[in-house]
Amino acid sequence: MGGARRIAGLLAVCVWLALVTEAQAQAPRAPAMRTTAELDRKVQAFLDAERDKWDYLNVPYQDGKILHDLVLEGGHKSILEIGTSTGHSTVWLAWAAAKTGGRVVTIEIDRGRHERALANLRRAGVAEYVDARLADAHELVKLLPGPWDFVFQDADKEWYLQYFRDVEAKMAPGGCYTAHNVARLYARQVTEFLDYARKRPGVSFRYAEGASGQGISISCWAR
Repeated sequence: MGGARRIAGLLAVCVWLALVTEAQAQAPRAPAMRTTAELDRKVQAFLDAERDKWDYLNVPYQDGKILHDLVLEGGHKSILEIGTSTGHSTVWLAWAAAKTGGRVVTIEIDRGRHERALANLRRAGVAEYVDARLADAHELVKLLPGPWDFVFQDADKEWYLQYFRDVEAKMAPGGCYTAHNVARLYARQVTEFLDYARKRPGVSFRYAEGASGQGISISCWAR
C-alpha cells in the first residue's frame, strides 16, 4: 500500500506541474522591455551626438523633445509631418510613434534633404516607423485621407493657413495640430493662420511651454 501511495503522490505532482506549465504558457507575456530600452538608447545616443550639427532650418533639440512628449502624452498614432528637412523633428516623432504603436508620414519637396533624412532615420534606428514622401506638400497634404491625430507643420510659412485648412476636416477627435516658427512672424500668412486657429470652434489653442524662441502653437480638437 505504501508503494501505491507513493506512486499516486508522484502522479499528482506530475499533473500539478503540467497544469502550472500550461498556465504559464497561456498567460500573457510582458512586453520585451529590453528591445524598447535598446531603441531608446540608440535614438538618444544619435540625438545627443548630432545635437549641434543640424542645419537646413531643423527644429532645435528642445522643440523636438516637446513634440515627442506631446505624442506620448496623447497616445497619438496617426502622425503627419509637413516639412521633413533632414529629419531632426522626424526622429523625435518616430521615436514617440515607436512607443505608441504609431507611424509618421512626413513630406519633403527637396530630394537632397529627403535623402539625408532617410539616412538619418536609419542611423537613429527609427526608419521602420516612418513613411517618408518626396513630394510637394501643397498638393499631397490635401490628397492624404487621414484621419490624423497629430500633425506637425514646419514648411513654407506662406502656406501655413492653407495647410491647416487642408487638414482640419481630417483631424481625429482628441487630435492635435502643431506648428513651428509661430513666435517669429515670417509672413502675413502666419499671423492669419494663428488668428484662424485661435477662433476655430471646438478646438483649444495654446503655445507650448518651454519651447525655443521660435515657438510652437498647439491646436487640439475636443474628444
